[in-house]
Amino acid sequence: MRTIDLESIHSLAPVINALPGEPVPYYLASGEGERHEVDGQLVTVVARTQDTGGLFEAAFILGPAGAQSTGSALESVQRSFFVVDGCVQATVAGRTRILVQGDSFHVAPGESLEYRLLSHMSRLFMFSAPGGALADLLGGAERTERHLFTMDSASATQLQLPQGVDSAGSLALPSGEGGYFLSAGGGDHRAWPDALNSYLARPANTGGRYFAVNTLAAVQPYIIRHFHRLHTENFICLSGRVWLWVNGHEVLLTAGDFLHAPAGTVHSFAIGAHNTQMLGLLTGGVFEKFFDVTSQATDAPVYNEGLVDPSTVIAGIQSNPDLDLQVVGPPPERTLAPGL
Repeated sequence: MRTIDLESIHSLAPVINALPGEPVPYYLASGEGERHEVDGQLVTVVARTQDTGGLFEAAFILGPAGAQSTGSALESVQRSFFVVDGCVQATVAGRTRILVQGDSFHVAPGESLEYRLLSHMSRLFMFSAPGGALADLLGGAERTERHLFTMDSASATQLQLPQGVDSAGSLALPSGEGGYFLSAGGGDHRAWPDALNSYLARPANTGGRYFAVNTLAAVQPYIIRHFHRLHTENFICLSGRVWLWVNGHEVLLTAGDFLHAPAGTVHSFAIGAHNTQMLGLLTGGVFEKFFDVTSQATDAPVYNEGLVDPSTVIAGIQSNPDLDLQVVGPPPERTLAPGL
């Protein structure tokens, strides 16, 4: 490992979207890093001992409901796990707790650890000092270029949810109006290329007042510029980054940001980070057909990279001229921070 003195660090530009292999400044966008698939979970390594001068290791762990660790006790390694998204059941040194977003659990050297993810797209951030935790976590698993764990429709239906969770009542939409509960990963799923649209509420559930679609997507460029005559569209970024082009102006949405696009607004969106989640709330029910005709039905609660042919979207638009979609031009070009 090359020794770098403090004075020389002052002049170094950060390495972008790559692990440097030496203790220099670097930046990793969400989803970037060294990725491995282990026991149905995607482990994205964001810091190795060679990147930190031997001080620590760090990784994100992303997985579906039911995924779990095998349990381990590491001598001389302190570990901390932070629940970034979802819900997890953790057992540390024989003590079990259920934790949600914002909670954390910490494992002292020599203490045993087991965890089980209780909701789809649960995500943990692990930090350990010094090294050793990554080798235990990865267990020799091969690297992958994927940015999401593998899940097909069959495995999705075989998940064993925790006792007390009604899979029929909490993962499926009702057929009509009335109150209902919906767990993360539930709803009617429609697959786009490297994206999944999940109806969390259809017009039939809201008396035709609005419908709600959760979009989970990989990094994608802007779509065609368009506007709607008959409905208003609202965008809420739940996680990751969403670029919106609105009447010629670019806006970046990160977690918690909201954008309102009333009828007549010329707009387009792009996904700027892997596994971004965006909630769309659309007034009325006129645009419900768009998502149905431009996608493929699926039971899986996540998308499969490369599964859906992009021509599916274009064919759906071309064969349904009655959609409330007025195309005004090709996709815009990214002008703000184009390198990120």
